[in-house]
Amino acid sequence: MDTRMILSVSDINQHLRALISTDDILSSVYVRGELSNFKLHSSGHAYMTMKDEGGVLRAVMFRSSASKLKFRPDNGMKVIAHGRVDVFPRDGQYQLYIDELIPDGVGALYVAFEQLKEKLGAEGLFDPACKKPIPRCPMRIALVTSPTGAAVRDMLRILRARWPIARVRIYPVRVQGPEAPAEICEGLAFINEHRLADLIITGRGGGSIEDLWAFNDERVARAIFASRIPVISAVGHEPDFTIADFVADLRAATPSNAAELAVPDRTELAAQLRMTGARILQLERHRIVLDRQRVAALASKRVLTSPMNYIEDRAMALEHCAQRLQDAVQRGMTARRERLARGAGVLDALSPMKVLARGYAMTTDDRGAIVKSVSQLQSGGKIELRLMDGSASCRVDEVRIGADNGRKKDDV
Repeated sequence: MDTRMILSVSDINQHLRALISTDDILSSVYVRGELSNFKLHSSGHAYMTMKDEGGVLRAVMFRSSASKLKFRPDNGMKVIAHGRVDVFPRDGQYQLYIDELIPDGVGALYVAFEQLKEKLGAEGLFDPACKKPIPRCPMRIALVTSPTGAAVRDMLRILRARWPIARVRIYPVRVQGPEAPAEICEGLAFINEHRLADLIITGRGGGSIEDLWAFNDERVARAIFASRIPVISAVGHEPDFTIADFVADLRAATPSNAAELAVPDRTELAAQLRMTGARILQLERHRIVLDRQRVAALASKRVLTSPMNYIEDRAMALEHCAQRLQDAVQRGMTARRERLARGAGVLDALSPMKVLARGYAMTTDDRGAIVKSVSQLQSGGKIELRLMDGSASCRVDEVRIGADNGRKKDDV
């Protein structure tokens, strides 16, 4: 035995890994199969097994790729996976490392749906600010749908039951097949051009994604967005979503639901009108009661029951005001007299005549100037003495300075 040819398990696994990783087919391969043992780990990685009637293949999808999935994989789902086949040396097993996973049969349509959705969303066709309000009570409704399907019959039945006064027009179009998108666009354009409706409902009943694909067409989406008339999209069943649902002004879960959303229920509206009428009647009755009370209160006032009493009351009030004005004038005059008397008393107290009445005299020289000092006098000069009850002319015999020293003016 040649010991040089003995390899370890790890050597074999690494050798197989090198062979597989250099294989052009296995480095980028699409695999179709049915999912089983699907498990989404807390780390974000997804582990699963792909199988068909002849075998199984272990597979893993790392978090970076699994986070981009647009659907939730489940056991039993048929899928197409893209990735590379490689060996995990620790276990010695080869497995598929998946970087893309799409449902089998609708994979291409699903990718096209997501791509168109992303494109139109970026252009603003789904912006809520662009949605037109749905009229509350439309009188003209246009149905752009197949004239023979169950969906149109359901919508007509509900519209007649809820709002029979509305005029409903059916614009017949194909809702499935390659010709359907063009016919739907033509119907929407025709109704807008001739202003044939206040509201448009377009849609169809349920079906596979292929059956509903006309409402995922870009032309239909742009026609709905361009419509000046509000559009309700009613495609398929409640779980179904199409591009038309995102663009339309209102999305209905089903065609029947679209008819319910389009018009009010006449029974509910009649009940609301009756309640409103009763409320208005109650408010009017209450207002009449208040008006009667107000009139009665006014009728009981003295000005109406006895007009002369009212005039007499006003005359008494006027007389009272006149008396108050007269009293105020009298008080003002009394106060002014008192102030005048006080001022006269002050002036009288300061009058020179009061000083003369106490025995004093006022002396003026021959020029009439008041003599305040002996320096103004000359011996032999003339002076005038003013007394309380008269005056006297005098001649100065001698001028003495001071009251006690007896000095003569000439001695100074």
